[in-house]
Amino acid sequence: MKGPEQAFELLVKEYKSTIYSICYMFAQNKAEADDLFQEALINLWQGSCGFRGESSLKSWVYRVTLNTCISYKRKKKITTVDIDIAPDAFSEESAEGRQTRMLHDRISQLGPMDRAIILLWLENMPYDEIGAIVGMNAKAIGVRLVRIKEKLKKISNPE
Repeated sequence: MKGPEQAFELLVKEYKSTIYSICYMFAQNKAEADDLFQEALINLWQGSCGFRGESSLKSWVYRVTLNTCISYKRKKKITTVDIDIAPDAFSEESAEGRQTRMLHDRISQLGPMDRAIILLWLENMPYDEIGAIVGMNAKAIGVRLVRIKEKLKKISNPE
């Protein structure tokens, strides 16, 4: 293996858990998350030669993955290849898996942009980097996050 293939393999090794987490939070079930993951990998591979380095590689991976998830509903037909990608965090048999499922259930009730913002925030990304990925300024991200957190509280504790 040489060149772009090796670089892509390293990218997938470094970011596969993050990519899958984003896909899982946008999916209705594990099968759809797996499909989204495959689609995101395809888009990352196809776009890798066009990456100009104007943002960090991490930001670029997030942007491509989020765009894939957001536009997935418009384009449902994809070919899948089995890859062992599901970390234990997504297994419903563990406590961590159950917590992930509860978080998924709450986040899935948000709109696509709010989902993207909260997922990036959960990854401990700074507001300016989140803004660069979703196309907003850092101050708007801060305001939006306050509103998103309030929505999640209401979802968690309906009264």
